[in-house]
Amino acid sequence: MRRIAIVGGGQAGLPLALGLLAKGYQVTVATNRTPDDIRGGRVMSSQCMFDASLQIERDLGINQWESQCPTVDGIGMTVPHPELAGQKPIDWSAKLDRPAQAVDQRIKMPVWMEEFEKRGGRLLIEDVGVQELERLATDHDLVILAAGKGEVVKLFERDATRSPFDKPMRALALTYVKGLEPKPDYSRVAFNLIPGIGEYFVFPALTTTGPCEIMVFEGAPGGPMDCWRDIKTPQQHLAQSVKLLETFLPWEADRARHVELTDANGILAGSFAPTIRKPVLTLPSGKIVFGLGDAVTVNDPITGQGANNATKASKVYLDAILARGEQPFTRAWMEQTFEQFWNYAQYVVTWTNTLLMPPPPHILNLLGAAGQCPPLASAIANGFDNPPDFFPWWTDPVACAQFIDENMHVTESLI
Repeated sequence: MRRIAIVGGGQAGLPLALGLLAKGYQVTVATNRTPDDIRGGRVMSSQCMFDASLQIERDLGINQWESQCPTVDGIGMTVPHPELAGQKPIDWSAKLDRPAQAVDQRIKMPVWMEEFEKRGGRLLIEDVGVQELERLATDHDLVILAAGKGEVVKLFERDATRSPFDKPMRALALTYVKGLEPKPDYSRVAFNLIPGIGEYFVFPALTTTGPCEIMVFEGAPGGPMDCWRDIKTPQQHLAQSVKLLETFLPWEADRARHVELTDANGILAGSFAPTIRKPVLTLPSGKIVFGLGDAVTVNDPITGQGANNATKASKVYLDAILARGEQPFTRAWMEQTFEQFWNYAQYVVTWTNTLLMPPPPHILNLLGAAGQCPPLASAIANGFDNPPDFFPWWTDPVACAQFIDENMHVTESLI
């Protein structure tokens, strides 16, 4: 049976590894952290996963937390008035057709790693550089690099034609909390777009200490929400989170009056440039390595698509490997497989990148109209599960106006 090596034990690499094991492949996963390292470490992401991604986990039999994790039942959108404090010219919410869920990766990844070994996979705990990739490439039919961090990832060439930004577009921070007052009607991703300042969104999740809420702050570089560099302690991080809400989003501050951290490791801050890299790395020996997930597609978390992209990419790669049979894993096959994923991901990246720029008039008109038109609000909310559905109307002003008009007519016919 063919031998596959996967470098990286995360949201892309482990589902692929488990899927290959189930089909009888010999699989090695190399990662630099043990399950206990991850359990006792700092949070890694916000990972809100929508139904199509959750279904991939269900199909693999690795959805162990579905009955325990709080559901995210909708999407809400609020835009505060830039001059009138407390005023919200845009403020609406819509239910998802099928719920989303967010399970702390400190829970998921250790269990998946242990399950991988239990099912017969080989788990290597080591730092992987060029020398280790060469060794893996010698011993395996295919090497996939699915790690999102580390020097080895930088060996993949940046694809300038697909990467419009060459620097971070947001200062990012996560705060895992308990004690947040829930929304009165249904749970949701409460998304707040603050013109010229940044974004804040918050949603229910499951963490190591039980149900929680994940606060995500996205600050425009150099602005008042770009404020995390001098934070030294978890309590300072929490205090800064609450202060930002009090300053810019008083309705969210009201919900957060009694919050406390889930644990001392429930915080994260940093920044990175959204980047698409070319999917094939040539080693000094001439052997090739195939990039997956964050190794080649790094999206800003503003649209909550990172874990979803990783999961959907793992499914594309799994199907392509199985379909390849005994044929060699050539550069052309790797590039073709990545392009198959890119046929989907290009829409995710384009949509996400638009939200990192000042919104054009047709988008402001769309978001405003959604407050008076439930079908519009529903289309925007459910697009998070399948971002290609946003096109062409998200980027084309003429198509957007037509889309608004069609949905307004639907609303009027229901009245």
